[in-house]
Amino acid sequence: MVAILGYSRPQILAAVQQMYTAVATTPASPFHFPVGAETSRRLGYPPERLAELPTEVSEAFAGVGCPFRAEAIRHGDRVLDIGAGAGGDAFIARQLAGPQGQVIALDLTAAMTRRINQAAERHAIDRLAVVQGSAEQLPLPDASIDTITSNGALNLVPDKRRAVAEMFRVLKPHGRVQLADVVIHRPVSVDCHEDPRLWVECVVGATVKEELLALFEEAGFEEVSVVGSHDYFALSPSAQTREIASSFGAHSVEIAMRRGAARPAWPLRWWRRLDPRRWLRLWYRRGLLGVMAYLLALLSCYGTLALLALLPLLGVHLALDEGLWAGAIAVLVLLTLVTLATGIPRHKTPWPALVGSGAALTVLYALFIDYSMLVELSGFVLLAAAVGWDIRLRRQREAELLGLEKATSEG
Repeated sequence: MVAILGYSRPQILAAVQQMYTAVATTPASPFHFPVGAETSRRLGYPPERLAELPTEVSEAFAGVGCPFRAEAIRHGDRVLDIGAGAGGDAFIARQLAGPQGQVIALDLTAAMTRRINQAAERHAIDRLAVVQGSAEQLPLPDASIDTITSNGALNLVPDKRRAVAEMFRVLKPHGRVQLADVVIHRPVSVDCHEDPRLWVECVVGATVKEELLALFEEAGFEEVSVVGSHDYFALSPSAQTREIASSFGAHSVEIAMRRGAARPAWPLRWWRRLDPRRWLRLWYRRGLLGVMAYLLALLSCYGTLALLALLPLLGVHLALDEGLWAGAIAVLVLLTLVTLATGIPRHKTPWPALVGSGAALTVLYALFIDYSMLVELSGFVLLAAAVGWDIRLRRQREAELLGLEKATSEG
């Protein structure tokens, strides 16, 4: 449950269905993620609610948090549970909605929907409809739902933007959402589309927390707030999964929000999507801020020289403060060096930072002590090599953590 650049949608959906079919049919089997009643208790579900759940429901619980902390469900609500799993949250939602309420439990996996249906029939749970379907294409009419609840489903959805848009579509204006899902501190940068198992073994699919919140706001949801968080992966029985989660800062959050009266106009949606603060944050967390700083340093140096050579041909003469110019280049070069240093804890190798230090000193020597274009250019070339080396090592380390290096060598 941790984000990835490349993937095949059919592979991901098949892997999700295969894994959660196993959870539905043999919940006592070992999984990379925690399963069962004890997990729900440790995630903060009220004991009195858990006590009311049938054993066949609670033993196959595979949620990542307690969305009911948001207290979104009201008496009489028509509730949609997206990614209902074994039905624990749907059963609780049915109690909260009262005798006039209704719950629709939707899940992608046929084995899960069968398990919910069997439990509902066995325990005479009325006004609970069970539907097999995808979060990316909800089989419901517009504005037909009062409240949506979801637990650990969105990180398994390939097209999250579409799923969020579908949630907005089926909710009534000012309808409420409560959800728990996995988020990460920084995204994974390696491409593992040939290994969709990582999507269901608590590794691939989650979003950076700020990006997830922004995705909902961009779609038109309001009052989006985090109401709880958990070190969910500390509950995992897999040491490898715990290590991977720690490396990417993966944890679970509980989020509350409500649907706005209308979908925002497209200029506003794109303005939010192109917010430079989002992109700077994303570049930093991908370890690419060094690339940006390096390119800006290069542009400041040689782009300025090119501009100064071009302007007189256009009849424009511009005086340049060489001290200020050199200072700006130096700041960007040093920022590049700082980002190289941040890579040391990730890939455990100091060499890119050391090479970058030599490169930075070379550029600074040319700028402030004895200028030589050849020396300066050599420094920039060496700095580019250090930046590229750092990115390569970061990606290699991520691949090792995810087990991709081993899989490649065995293949």
